[in-house]
Amino acid sequence: MDWTGWVEAWGEPTVLAACGLLVGLGFGFFAQRSRFCLRAAVIEFWHGRFGDKLAVWLLAFATAVVGVQLFVVAGGLDVSTARQLSARGSLSGALFGGLIFGVGMVMTRGCASRLLVLSANGNLRALLSGLVFAVVAQATLGGVLAPLRETMASWWVVEGGATRSLLALVGAGPWDGLVFGTIWLITGIFFAHHSGWGFWKWAGGIGTGLMVALAWLATYQVMAHSFEPVQIQGLTFSGPSAEWLMRVLSESDKPWTFGLGLMPGVFLGSLAGALVGGDWKLEGFGGAYTMPRYIVGAVLMGFGSMLAGGCAVGAGMTGGAIFAVTAWLTLLGMWVGGGVADRLLDRPGAGAVASSATAPVATAAP
Repeated sequence: MDWTGWVEAWGEPTVLAACGLLVGLGFGFFAQRSRFCLRAAVIEFWHGRFGDKLAVWLLAFATAVVGVQLFVVAGGLDVSTARQLSARGSLSGALFGGLIFGVGMVMTRGCASRLLVLSANGNLRALLSGLVFAVVAQATLGGVLAPLRETMASWWVVEGGATRSLLALVGAGPWDGLVFGTIWLITGIFFAHHSGWGFWKWAGGIGTGLMVALAWLATYQVMAHSFEPVQIQGLTFSGPSAEWLMRVLSESDKPWTFGLGLMPGVFLGSLAGALVGGDWKLEGFGGAYTMPRYIVGAVLMGFGSMLAGGCAVGAGMTGGAIFAVTAWLTLLGMWVGGGVADRLLDRPGAGAVASSATAPVATAAP
């Protein structure tokens, strides 16, 4: 692939945005067809049901880990300069941000990426939640909530370098990461096999994780073939959501980025998946999941994602695939926060739990 020629002909911003668009198309399509969703996997886990939703997440996560480590082992990718590893990080922000985000994603019936996917399927609840999420994310990044975020992030920090890499901390390397990812992949395949999946579940789960790995590879290749400084980055939704919000509200002369291409790509990919599967339909609010619950959940997700340094995909899968300490801590917080929220908000009302499996409002969720 002539990365140098593309960069020289079109410039780094255009190439990055094009890569984001292509990766987003794939992610949106595969995530829609497989019903990929961390919230659904968390609830299945805490309910003691190891079904297809947990299997989809495991398969996608493991594919992302294996893909990234394979690229590293093959010499096509170097993640040492990634923000999640090279810059100073916040362990307190990762943990508390993950917990807060986990509560929010249960309340909105989906994480940030899932809300975007569902919005493209005609789900107006997800669309409103996504807009609120973007507003709060921007307010947390550089607005009224920024001081609170900075204070919570300062409680427990860790320097960049080896102290932010799980592999380095245990004296391991890319090959060890590849073995670990392979074990997870086998586990995901085991649960998937026992769930009796069809073609799209398998293709969607693997494809979703592969897009996470390709995001790292694409931005690294642009960086490696560029004469201008380019930051390697992965697939995430919190920062790009806030970035798109500001571009919609005001003119900007800032260059295009990978994230700016990613968001419309995911939307269009999910729309294509919904049309292929006949899943597109307009849906509003109703049933037990009312508008206030979605709005509060979106607020929590917006703040939690910026505090943690990313959403369920950005901090969880993308950072987890390169074994960033903060990413794995964030992922732990999301699983715990989601489980606690499910027990406190849904478990006591058996009717709400039952209706989530049968009522029309729940069928839009993963």
